[in-house]
Amino acid sequence: MEQNEVVDDIGYGLKIIQKRKGVKFGIDAVLLSHFVTVKKHDSIADLGTGCGIIPLLLYGIHRGYITVTGIEIQPSYADMAQRSVKLNRLEDHIRIIKGDLKEASRILGSQNFDVVITNPPYRKASDGKISPDDERAIARHEILCTLDDIIKAANTLLKYRGKFAMVHLPERLPEIMCAVKKYSLEPKRMRLVYPYSQSPPSLMLLECIKGGNPQLNILPPLVVYREDGSYTDEILDIYGKS
Repeated sequence: MEQNEVVDDIGYGLKIIQKRKGVKFGIDAVLLSHFVTVKKHDSIADLGTGCGIIPLLLYGIHRGYITVTGIEIQPSYADMAQRSVKLNRLEDHIRIIKGDLKEASRILGSQNFDVVITNPPYRKASDGKISPDDERAIARHEILCTLDDIIKAANTLLKYRGKFAMVHLPERLPEIMCAVKKYSLEPKRMRLVYPYSQSPPSLMLLECIKGGNPQLNILPPLVVYREDGSYTDEILDIYGKS
């Protein structure tokens, strides 16, 4: 393990290597991992896997009855994710590939996956102040890939009737809906995440089906905090602390 790294417990008897000073996983990855619909023996692709948190969480949540392939363009994060897989001895269930998701079909093949999942950069390259730290900038802004790139890759990787799940900002919902429709991914389930019950939503969870029929099920709101700042019962349950 490198000097600027720590090993954190993520539950399910699993650990992850993260940078002390760098991009770490947040609640969005946790909520997405619990939101996505996964069946036994599904083959899953995680686009922009970062430190590999989503593959590890999916393995823990679904008791290992799945296989997950994470693709990550930043070499340091791909290497860190690979070492986390080895640390947990999950090489038979999770593989991490250093590569560009825009070349996903060449790297991973077409129509090989039951589920594609992503926690992508939320901001356009032209939107707001970009971090001077390259790794943070790439994680937060669409510098190396755009929303369209990600959804196009998902369409290419998915089998017919496969599922695509993502977490994103509610403010970009119109653009997201246009993009998934463009690539034949029909929105089927959506849930908005609210920091507090009286606050505007801060995140959106969306699941689509490739080639699905039009019918969107909007799920009840997910509230993260009580008024006193403590987690709600549902969040505690997701974190296994209820």
